[in-house]
Amino acid sequence: MLSTQMVTDITQDTQAPVRPEPRSRIPADGRTGAPTRAWAAHGWVARARTVAGPAVIVYTATTALHLLILSVMIRPGGPSLTDRLTAWDGLRFVQIAEHGYPHGMDSLADGSNLAFFPLFPQLIRIVHAASGLSWAVSGILAAHLSLAAALIVMHALLSRLYDRRTATIAIVLLAGAQPMSLVFSMAYSESLFLALTAGALLALHKQAWLSAGVLTALAGLTRPAGAAVVLAMAVAVVLHARKHRHLPGRAVAGLALGCTGVPLFIGWVGLRSGQLNGWFTIQNAGWGTKWDYGRQFLTDLRDTLALSNEFMAVCTAIVTVALIVIAIAAFRRHTWPPLLAYGAGILILTLGQSNYFQCKLRLLILALIFLLPPARSLARTDNRTVAMALIPATLFGCWFGAFMLTTWHYGI
Repeated sequence: MLSTQMVTDITQDTQAPVRPEPRSRIPADGRTGAPTRAWAAHGWVARARTVAGPAVIVYTATTALHLLILSVMIRPGGPSLTDRLTAWDGLRFVQIAEHGYPHGMDSLADGSNLAFFPLFPQLIRIVHAASGLSWAVSGILAAHLSLAAALIVMHALLSRLYDRRTATIAIVLLAGAQPMSLVFSMAYSESLFLALTAGALLALHKQAWLSAGVLTALAGLTRPAGAAVVLAMAVAVVLHARKHRHLPGRAVAGLALGCTGVPLFIGWVGLRSGQLNGWFTIQNAGWGTKWDYGRQFLTDLRDTLALSNEFMAVCTAIVTVALIVIAIAAFRRHTWPPLLAYGAGILILTLGQSNYFQCKLRLLILALIFLLPPARSLARTDNRTVAMALIPATLFGCWFGAFMLTTWHYGI
């Protein structure tokens, strides 16, 4: 769990960079004067700890807290922890991994598995083949491996954009304090999408255009929200061209490659289903998802706040509005434009469609820009203040997700 001492240790670790050992203290081989293998190994471990240490600690602490609270809230005799972590769409991803995609457009009233993008089921297959675990447990493990990778890369990205202290606070907010962050521990594709998106954004910041294009295409094969990553990449390419008065061929090639992910799968579904617009038909028939410029969202928000007598429905509406307000604050704080474009893309895609209102929070947690204003503000305070803010926020976020999954069955 995230104790006060743990938060203090993490933030202290991020305040002071690791200084290289003076050359005079490096043990050397007497014949060549070269550093010994033992010292080289020690240096590699130190670098790995510097890069991944805070993210691994945050992953371990927040995951343990999520699973502990979820386990406590599962009623005796009810579904097991594994059942909860593979509920709803998680079961569909596991089914795709085990049996593949269906043919045709059968059972559209219940939603077809053709609606779900293929990369996460493929990862489940790899984990299942490598571990020999059950399909359900392989799905959960695939999500956890993706989450750990996502936090490491996110920490690296935000350390480049801001500083290590801000980055560490931000990933605590991401993995623990965000309402519905529990979904990152479930057999859902959000964790893999987050890892690929963070990797693409980090590659963009390093101007590694082809790597960014590959990661963007893979994100597009993970979730339809990959379109928001394409938008981020387009913004990065345009900004580079304006600044340097030159557009590298690698940037154009990377952007073209990044654009292929989402259309490739949607086109394949069209061939598989026998209808050119098959994927969109499935989305509308199974989940009522279609583009309506946010009309359904605004109607649901108004009705919930004005008429609903369900506490969690009202709470969901209030938290959603709060996230939108925080996102607006990120626009005013000189956020890196590609990251801002990505977050805006997620907001537009989520709020502009007519899917279930209660699922909006789960879809919004990928936007990332919600993390920046509170993380940057807390980074300027002392460790005690950081702990006093993060501990109750993380407890609330973990409880919120567990309650949605075990008691109020409309949040996932």
